[in-house]
Amino acid sequence: MSAKVLLLSSVGWPSVARLAAGFAHASCTVEALAPSGAVIVASRYLSRRHPYNAISPRAAMRTAIMHSAPDLLVCCDDRALAQLLSLYESGREDSAIGDLVRRSLGNPDVIPRLVSRSGFIAEARSEGIRVPETLAVSGRAELAEALAFLCLPAVLKVDGSSGGEGVVIARNATEAEAGYARLTRVPSLLRGIARALKRRDIHFARDALAPAQPRVSVQKFIPGVQAASAFAAWRGEVVGAIYYDVLVADGTIGPPNVIRRVDCPQLKSATLKIARRFGLSGIHGLDFIRDADGAAHLIEINPRATQGSTLAFGPGRDLPAALARYLESNGGMRPAISNDLVAIFPREWRRDASSPFLIDAYHDVPWDDPGVLFASLGVRPPRWVRQKKVEALPPARIPTGKHTGVVAPQSN
Repeated sequence: MSAKVLLLSSVGWPSVARLAAGFAHASCTVEALAPSGAVIVASRYLSRRHPYNAISPRAAMRTAIMHSAPDLLVCCDDRALAQLLSLYESGREDSAIGDLVRRSLGNPDVIPRLVSRSGFIAEARSEGIRVPETLAVSGRAELAEALAFLCLPAVLKVDGSSGGEGVVIARNATEAEAGYARLTRVPSLLRGIARALKRRDIHFARDALAPAQPRVSVQKFIPGVQAASAFAAWRGEVVGAIYYDVLVADGTIGPPNVIRRVDCPQLKSATLKIARRFGLSGIHGLDFIRDADGAAHLIEINPRATQGSTLAFGPGRDLPAALARYLESNGGMRPAISNDLVAIFPREWRRDASSPFLIDAYHDVPWDDPGVLFASLGVRPPRWVRQKKVEALPPARIPTGKHTGVVAPQSN
């Protein structure tokens, strides 16, 4: 029997579907806890979807785990990770769930240390990793003290945020004070409902009903370019990793649009030390800033699967395949990307349909998963795709126009 992987997601991101493809190619059965409109629902690699419930997410997660009986859980966003930890804490007497969570994450008790921006940076520094000074603040007086010590510009961050949200780059005191006020503002119920309707995401209303006080840190600003590692670990040892520089990001501090895979001893050393210190298992990501001299500064960890973890660069660089070996999978792996330069679909295409990276780079269009291709574009696929009567589309330029039902890209 093949190993079974349950992907946990509270969002509709295309990256979740790409992880499903990676595990399926590694001879794993893939199920997912995901919202009804998520991109992964359209994937031919998905064996079963378990309904995600934003009103009672912990109960939905428990039900999915019980019905799926997976060998491994993979958290695909920060909210899903927080919900899994809540389930773990509330049911410590449930040995089956406890064992599964520990197998999937390593030691779940270390996750709060990873989520704490300032605490994580302090522990990374103790490992000899180059990091920027990061201070926790709880009030305007402490904010002023932190800014006086770190100097401006500075970066304000909320614990548990991701994808560039909950982050403010402040270049003067006025921006810092305004950013702190925005990051620490507890949303009113009315505002939460309004945001839920506007974004079609009930989580905003739910969070307004039971607001948590945001925890903010101030980090020294390091001018430079983004870099990252995406890695798979098993009991504290890195079993697969991808290191890359970010050439184009979605906004100033958002997720990557274009990356270049690199062999970087600095990123590798930091990744090995972090995995070992915290005894990690599963898929994780580290974010860095590479300064003008090329030195990499570790700025934060994503203790869940990131965009980089979806890419396949061959043995040791295909994270789902690397993890599957420890699940007694029958093996298998996706074809390796032959170009170190990769344009992430559909973000770079939407940013600039004439981007030279769409020609020079490997454009990771999911031709092997037509339903995901159409769903990533936010359009209804043709009937033959919905019925999954085709396993792949021939690589070509992204189709546009009324004959395919695919809309032309819009700028952000």
